[in-house]
Amino acid sequence: MSSTLGTPLAPPRSNRWTALVVLSAAMLMTILDGSIVTVAMPAIQRDLGFSPAGLSWTVNAYLIAFGGLLLLAGRLGDLIGRKAMFVAGNAVFTAASLLAGAATTPGLLIAARFLQGAGSAMASAVVLGILVTLFTDPRERAKAIGVFSFTGAAGASIGQVLGGVLTDALSWHWIFFINLPIGLATIALAVRVLPSDRGRGLAAGADVLGAALVTSGLMLGIYTVVKVEQHGWTAPHTLGLGALAFVLLAGFAVRQATAKTPLMPLRILRSRNVIGANLVQILTLSAMFAFQIIVALFMQKVLHYSALATGLAMLPAAVAIGGVSLFVSARLNTRFGERAVLLAGLVLLFGAMLKLTMVPVDADYVTDLLPVMLLIAGGGLVLPALTSLGMSDAKPDDAGLVSGLFNTTQQVGMAVGVAVLSTLAAARTEEDLASGLAEPAALTAGYHVAFTIAAALLAAAFVVTLTVLRKRPTA
Repeated sequence: MSSTLGTPLAPPRSNRWTALVVLSAAMLMTILDGSIVTVAMPAIQRDLGFSPAGLSWTVNAYLIAFGGLLLLAGRLGDLIGRKAMFVAGNAVFTAASLLAGAATTPGLLIAARFLQGAGSAMASAVVLGILVTLFTDPRERAKAIGVFSFTGAAGASIGQVLGGVLTDALSWHWIFFINLPIGLATIALAVRVLPSDRGRGLAAGADVLGAALVTSGLMLGIYTVVKVEQHGWTAPHTLGLGALAFVLLAGFAVRQATAKTPLMPLRILRSRNVIGANLVQILTLSAMFAFQIIVALFMQKVLHYSALATGLAMLPAAVAIGGVSLFVSARLNTRFGERAVLLAGLVLLFGAMLKLTMVPVDADYVTDLLPVMLLIAGGGLVLPALTSLGMSDAKPDDAGLVSGLFNTTQQVGMAVGVAVLSTLAAARTEEDLASGLAEPAALTAGYHVAFTIAAALLAAAFVVTLTVLRKRPTA
């Protein structure tokens, strides 16, 4: 039996924690898929005969589908039922993983990766919406979000290690085949333990034009951003497509203000916490690209670490983030409130980036990099607090939409970080190489630019948190 208006009946108390495991497993699979492919790309290129430009589409196809469909999938989850959307998304992702693992041509693999992105969007968009309706007690919700955030921190690190092991021991095909048992188990458990919800029905928000505008606008916008490094910010290609994406999204906003049954009721944007948390997330994740990618590049290109050594060197950061999010964040959020914890986490991340702006070309790991790995533990405070604040004002009927919006800005933040920081770092490096500077010093100078911009983004996130986000009462 299900409730009306999209509000699920609460499952038995014991089942809620089993449901959290199911939701976390699905998110783990999505995050693993985002990082596991990067390690296997050279093997995929050799085996399938990808061109260098074509190879990037094994990542881009996934990102465009995932980021472009999150908002639509979140709203559809509210309308047809979040459980149904979650199960369907996992089914699409699992089937697409089988197709990707069996791919014999570049075109087939790219198509499978697009479908994987679509399935991930369908499942991921409603996860937070389900979680906040499962856990209504503030203490339990804080604990559940801490566990969920730990899954994200662990998945990114596990993906790179697991991708290398599977590719070397078996073949690149198994980085996709490994999703099959996880996906099937997730679907089977989800059917049993997730609460049923009927949704409000498509008639409550069947805005076909709005759906077309937002999906095409987001996909085109993400495509434009991921291709910036190839074309440049001022190229006609970038400016033209960026302008078109803006027009489509502006058209979507106008449509939502005038439609009888809007896809995204603009009432959700009246919440300062929803707006503020999403803006802080874009700024923070844009900055965190400097750590996730550029620090790894610095280790390999300047310090000449091997891929394995780089992974091990980054491991303390993953342990720190995961440990704080799992064991510390819930208690602090309950005692001091999410806003105060978020501010503290941002200060730690700012300190990490500030330290990186001074990293020397002959950096010593223990004195120059290990402190950064420990300061990055601030991410274990930031992510759970942001998630709680971003979902705090979500009504039961809109929880899927707010969840989809939160996940969308997450993808936008990462895409913008990739485009902005990598482009500016490369530009500085090229200038220094042209002036005769040695390559290690030129690379380091470029990375310093990225770290400086990342620190500025985190400072902006701190200001937004102070001025926009509202303090919620503590227990």
